[in-house]
Amino acid sequence: MNLDSIDKQIVEILQAEGRITNAELAKKIHMSPPPTLERVKKLEKNGVIKKYVALCDPAKVDKGTLMFVEVTLDRHGSKVVEGFMEAVKEVEEVMECHHITGDADFLIKIAVKDIPAYEKLVLKSLTNLPQVQHLKTLVVLSTIKNETSYKIEKG
Repeated sequence: MNLDSIDKQIVEILQAEGRITNAELAKKIHMSPPPTLERVKKLEKNGVIKKYVALCDPAKVDKGTLMFVEVTLDRHGSKVVEGFMEAVKEVEEVMECHHITGDADFLIKIAVKDIPAYEKLVLKSLTNLPQVQHLKTLVVLSTIKNETSYKIEKG
């Protein structure tokens, strides 16, 4: 789907203000509400807008310890990789999982209450994922920037 300038405006606004009403959105893009809603629905249908969420403060929901884990598999091949990918989806502490290039095979982002909770996760879950050979954990000391929206290029 090619986004025109109005679609780009809509996406930019909704990334910043997911709870904006259709009437408010229409006013901001200088259109009437019915065609605005039609455009939003089209963006949703075509997967440009995937979902709407509330962003929580991790510490206030007992998930204040964040780490990135490099995962190296002991073997490769489509069945091994696909098996890992399916299994990691079931680990609720995993916030993101990326298949990457480099020394590791995957990079996962994990949020837990504290280091003992992470140790339990490693011992009970992560090391039991299919074909895991090696884990390298990077503990986040502080977060300087954490964007949730994409810059939409105009034009």
